[in-house]
Amino acid sequence: MKLLVITNNPDRASFRQRIEIYLDCLRAEGINCTVCLYPTDPVGRLKLLQSSRDFDAVFLHKKRLNPLDALLLHRYARKVIYDFDDAVMYDDNRPDKPSRKRRRDFQRTVKLADLVIAGNKYLAELAKPFNNNVEILPTGLNIGEYDLKISRPVDGKIRLVWIGSQATLPYLRQIRPALEDIGKRFSNTILRIICDGFFDLQNMEVEQRVWSQQTQARDLVECDIGLAPLPDNPFTRGKCGFKVLQYAAAHLPVVVSPVGVNAELISNGSTGFLAVSSRDWGDCVCRLIQNQTLRQQMGNAARQSIHSYDCKYLTKRLVELICSIAS
Repeated sequence: MKLLVITNNPDRASFRQRIEIYLDCLRAEGINCTVCLYPTDPVGRLKLLQSSRDFDAVFLHKKRLNPLDALLLHRYARKVIYDFDDAVMYDDNRPDKPSRKRRRDFQRTVKLADLVIAGNKYLAELAKPFNNNVEILPTGLNIGEYDLKISRPVDGKIRLVWIGSQATLPYLRQIRPALEDIGKRFSNTILRIICDGFFDLQNMEVEQRVWSQQTQARDLVECDIGLAPLPDNPFTRGKCGFKVLQYAAAHLPVVVSPVGVNAELISNGSTGFLAVSSRDWGDCVCRLIQNQTLRQQMGNAARQSIHSYDCKYLTKRLVELICSIAS
């Protein structure tokens, strides 16, 4: 089977975790994938969309199509699978102001697809009014990558950690007051930021770790407590909780905002804590700082709770979905 995979950005975490991580396994199952970047120029898009007739199906990743491109894809593609793991019908910079263009493009793209694969239930419900064939495939990860034979630094420090992109760094800034208060109470705390952008705190040391595929697992495993704050809005409710999965894979207890999938991934008081207010964040993090046994128990429980998100289990489901349309 030949599958044409079209994406806007092959360097983003979404592509890595929803497509790239499965490419070798798909090939082993007889699904040969050709990955193409969606061209910005009309002529390039025309050539790419015309080439879709040479494949058994097109796997369109997150891209919302304009009327002409949707018409061309419908004309040339034998089958279309649309995959998305973000609330792409909302502008993440203005999530409370619906965009008519984004909404129309999303609806158009969903309607032409033979199968829609959504990253979670919230996203699936947004697609179902426009397509009767919507399935959920969570964003997964290779859990084994976090089984590193290393120890946490023996320096008496407690490392809080946040991992993400510069675009989502404002989510961490929203709990800055709580972090400053924690730094006043516990001089041995450090905030490690794994990102392509950073900020400083007055009362707590900040360790800057530039994100890379090669070092991210090690940078997480060396820490003690994972942080996953999110504002609650129509865009963030579509998030698939990937950083929470990473923390759990690294045996870290997690403090999260109960927004979207986050609230499903964490069992409050067992694998981590749910925090809403600044006071909640301070209380939950401080409780973990003060109790090493609790950190270890929650971290181990978090790891045990995410086995169904391992890519080796999700591969079979992805193969089934693709074959149900393109075989």
